[in-house]
Amino acid sequence: MTMTQPAAGRPLRVGFVGSGFIAHFHLKSLLGVRNVEVTGVYSPTPAKRQAFADEVARLDLGQCRAHDSLEGLLGAGDVDAIWILSPNFTRLDVMRTIAGEVEAGRSSVFAVACEKPLARTLAEAREMLALVRRAGLNHGYLENQLFSTAVQRGKEIIWRRAVPATGRPYLARAAEEHSGPHEPWFWQGSQQGGGVLLDMMCHSVEVARFLLTAPGAPRSSLKLKKATGAVAVLKWGQSHYADELKARMGAAVDYSRKPSEDFARGMLTFEAEKGQEVVVEATTSWAYVGAGLRIELELLGPEYALEFSSLSTGLKVFMSRKVTGGEGEDLVEKQNAEQGLMPVLEDEAGAYGYTDENREMVEAFRKGRAPSETFEDGVAVVEMLMALYKSAEEGRTVTLADEDLTNFRPKVAAG
Repeated sequence: MTMTQPAAGRPLRVGFVGSGFIAHFHLKSLLGVRNVEVTGVYSPTPAKRQAFADEVARLDLGQCRAHDSLEGLLGAGDVDAIWILSPNFTRLDVMRTIAGEVEAGRSSVFAVACEKPLARTLAEAREMLALVRRAGLNHGYLENQLFSTAVQRGKEIIWRRAVPATGRPYLARAAEEHSGPHEPWFWQGSQQGGGVLLDMMCHSVEVARFLLTAPGAPRSSLKLKKATGAVAVLKWGQSHYADELKARMGAAVDYSRKPSEDFARGMLTFEAEKGQEVVVEATTSWAYVGAGLRIELELLGPEYALEFSSLSTGLKVFMSRKVTGGEGEDLVEKQNAEQGLMPVLEDEAGAYGYTDENREMVEAFRKGRAPSETFEDGVAVVEMLMALYKSAEEGRTVTLADEDLTNFRPKVAAG
């Protein structure tokens, strides 16, 4: 594929599809990225898209127009690349529209980046990939944890210093936990596509696979062989919490009748480049109540170990019970308290990887090369997740050579 790129010296002009929580997180991260402007936004709610455009102006990130249709954004003439940040159940239709407008010559967009997960099923993910290929679009998969400064630095040290002396790593563990998502659609299996396994394990399996992959090698150099998964409803199916959730999120979120899993565990076995067996262990939950969002990573090899915890911060504050105020997320994402000894992430966008992720996407699109994380990787992630869901539903280890997951859909996604 011949990749288009902007005129030499011109910033990449980005249009956002979606103006919710994650879109604002990406926007904040762009303050640390050069050669980029945000020139347009589309989302269905006029007030939210206008508020997003106003925030772009406040941050001095470009002259952003709020469009009342996706087609209007695509045909605006001042947008080079699209960031798809809308809810899971909208992404395939968004991608179909982008590809259709580009193929018809009504849009000059030449690149697309999509937030995790790429899709809700393997069939949807493969169609997303087929659409960008058919339309000749450059494409990037927005998996921020790979670009966390701790992950990038830790992997570089391990593979440079420890691996040549004693051998490649063979086990990566990844865990991500918090007290639950922000918006109602996340809690609805029919819209989100699953529960916590799809929503958060997409991070964990991919960052673990990245840590196990030799520098410079494609992640496809690790061949997925087996998957063993387990899911449970630990907290939000209890009557008290189901009632609380319904009151907070609306009647459509009823975990007394239609729960999605709030805990998931997975084990993935890969064959590495020389036939070695390497393993990913992942744990995710919406049932964790601590200071806030917790990410824990480990990489183990013959004579070494890497460890990272997002809540083991260098900066902490203490506030006594006499310090009172409203609830917020000003110290850490998914914050659960405003008193006591609290960790503080002074730069969440950087610590979680959003800044370097967007820097990679912007520079790849500007220079006409494929980013280090593409829709191909997004498809591989969905395949891993579908294998884990099938394993959990059937109570057995899934051997990939014996399975066709193309049309598999988790039961929880049917509501």
